[in-house]
Amino acid sequence: MFIGALDLLAAFGDTPPSEIPGARPRFKTESQTMKTFTATPADIEKKWILIDAEGVVLGRLATIVANILRGKNKPTFTPHMDMGDNVIVINADKIQMTGNKRADKRYYWHTGHPGGIKFRTAEQVLSGNHPERVVEKAVERMITRNRLGRQQMSNLRVYAGAAHPHEAQQPTVLDVKSMNPKNTRSA
Repeated sequence: MFIGALDLLAAFGDTPPSEIPGARPRFKTESQTMKTFTATPADIEKKWILIDAEGVVLGRLATIVANILRGKNKPTFTPHMDMGDNVIVINADKIQMTGNKRADKRYYWHTGHPGGIKFRTAEQVLSGNHPERVVEKAVERMITRNRLGRQQMSNLRVYAGAAHPHEAQQPTVLDVKSMNPKNTRSA
């Protein structure tokens, strides 16, 4: 049997709603509210993470690096703060791509003159002087394009070889290859 609001008023008269059995309180009490944590610059603790990109698929590496740069891997993630860690990627010239992306993927730019659109394939960039740009572009395109995104991208360091000048920071090694078998690919 359904009891309407008028039936309740008739049954309990002038009784306050908090004393009616099964009735919800009108206002939340102090114990029922929950505070949302928002990080301040004093709460942010940045670490250094080293990732070896040899044999790792480019897109999978880029998503992991972008999440670390944004700070989404931390329980204290705050969207409007630079919460991310510093990431060092080595062996960027030995990155893998699935399918025909190495030959078909193009990086475009424009010279500013009429008909001045130019491109290079991923194979040309990887075999050129700056193979680390492939990883930088993949991560950059997964980060928001605003002031915060530029600040987060400044925490990324990519090197073509195995050597890097950040030994003093004592970076912790993150093994991306063992996270998921799909992360690696043989040549």
